[in-house]
Amino acid sequence: MGEWLAKPGEALSRSQRQGAVLEEDDHRPWPLPDRHWIMGQTWEALMFCHWRVDREAIQRVMPPQFEPERYDGDVWLGVTPFVVRALRLRGIPPLPVLSSFPEINVRTYVTVGGKPGIYFFSLDAASRPAVAAARRAYRLPYFRSAITATQLGDTVSYRARRLSDDGPAAAFEATYGPVGPRFTASPGTLEHFLTERYCLYTLDEKQTIYRGDIHHPPWPLQPAEAEIETNTMASGLGLALDGDPVLHFAARQDVALWRIQALD
Repeated sequence: MGEWLAKPGEALSRSQRQGAVLEEDDHRPWPLPDRHWIMGQTWEALMFCHWRVDREAIQRVMPPQFEPERYDGDVWLGVTPFVVRALRLRGIPPLPVLSSFPEINVRTYVTVGGKPGIYFFSLDAASRPAVAAARRAYRLPYFRSAITATQLGDTVSYRARRLSDDGPAAAFEATYGPVGPRFTASPGTLEHFLTERYCLYTLDEKQTIYRGDIHHPPWPLQPAEAEIETNTMASGLGLALDGDPVLHFAARQDVALWRIQALD
């Protein structure tokens, strides 16, 4: 775990920036929630890997309450490896060891009630406490995995293998990094569609839809390249991720999250 643990003082600095993200909200598609956020996180060395997928195939593995959103007729599935740092509850500093760990998500995009968001098929983390807490608090399909993430310069080496026995086998091995200058995605572009999402959607045991609001500055994206050696993150869904993905890298993102709420 040592390669991703924060040095003294770094966690506090990240925590301060997490709270400051609410000062920048002109880019949001709807206003900030009128209640306190409950959790802060900083995401680092994040790679967006996106593949076009068949709409009917992905709809078959989604709850009927959701329909995959399209961009120019295409449905997209994303695999996003990254490192969580300075995870904390509002008003509490990050706890040593527990606040930093690698994570990898599998996601697609949906809109409910006019608000575009993210639907997660799976979230894997190298932290047993984080997996247990997220399953309870956010009703998300989290799984415990063995993950290593090391960074040398701009190059990230990432290895993940699912350990939880209540989900299908899944693994991801890749080396990735940025290859161009930072930019902010313009509204209407594919990059904006795939990254600028300010909520997540999930279901409870009664199949009620819940929304969880998220806030962060616009993504500081960079063109990227990746050598993906293994990717079976979507195999349990029966989805083949063939061909070259669309890639974007983000060095860091400071995030505030709200408690999920049931939709009427």
